[in-house]
Amino acid sequence: MTNYPPKILLAFGEAIGGNDKIFTWLLKNGYPELAALSKAIRGSEEAFRWLLKNNFPQFAALDMAIVNDQKAYEWLEKYKFNFLIVFADAAQGKKEAIRWMAIHDLQIFIHIARKIKTFTDNQTFDYHKLHF
Repeated sequence: MTNYPPKILLAFGEAIGGNDKIFTWLLKNGYPELAALSKAIRGSEEAFRWLLKNNFPQFAALDMAIVNDQKAYEWLEKYKFNFLIVFADAAQGKKEAIRWMAIHDLQIFIHIARKIKTFTDNQTFDYHKLHF
């Protein structure tokens, strides 16, 4: 995930925030996986399934780890997606993960993690995602 240009990561953050125009831009400009991940994080099971079907299981696992699914964490660990584990922790507001990102000058990911945390904290309904 750290290989994406900063501009694309900022767009991803905006899509997570619910900006449909940016979501569509990601979708049509070579980043459908980030578009799908943004929708999966917002609760779309269709986007989650798209990630699995289109060879982005690491992003599907990240989506589930963000909501603290232990099996998703284990899968990420097994396949050595260590950064995604830290990112999921940061998206849950875990200070150690945020501190690690700050030390490694990954402010953009802190920004995105905060957007995810804000979104998940403001959910007023209980949705159930697929189990990973």
